[in-house]
Amino acid sequence: MASTNSWTVEIESPVAATHLFRAGVMDWHTLAPKLAPHIVASAHPVEGEGSIGSVRQFNFTSAMPFSFMKEKLDFVDAEKCECKSTLIEGGGIGTAIETATSHIKVETTASGGSVVKVESTYKLLPGVEVKDEITKAKDSVTNIFKGAEAFLIANPDAYN
Repeated sequence: MASTNSWTVEIESPVAATHLFRAGVMDWHTLAPKLAPHIVASAHPVEGEGSIGSVRQFNFTSAMPFSFMKEKLDFVDAEKCECKSTLIEGGGIGTAIETATSHIKVETTASGGSVVKVESTYKLLPGVEVKDEITKAKDSVTNIFKGAEAFLIANPDAYN
């Protein structure tokens, strides 16, 4: 029987929490194809406008082991820079993963920057083993927020 597992990662940034949350979470489907075209070929909302129940799809290049993923927004509190989402299609669902959820919270630091806290919980299908996928997932999440950070530093008026 497969068990439920999780991993966490924290990413520090000099960028304000609200800006990083808007760019790196709520509008990442717009920024990702521009900032990481070698990984994200395209992305778009499937239904909804960023509120609870909204679904968005990311289509990947051959750099990824799967061609797409769809995620559903289960919870969002823009004022607290926090959201929870569930992977509902693609991204290994049905082939390696039974279920996967993410909880992202971007908190303000004393210096005026932020720290991104990500927890991913997943249940593998029976017989599937995790090797270096956790490290790759953490690196991917870190790269997302570092990409958004670099964009925001270069464009200080964006996402104000």
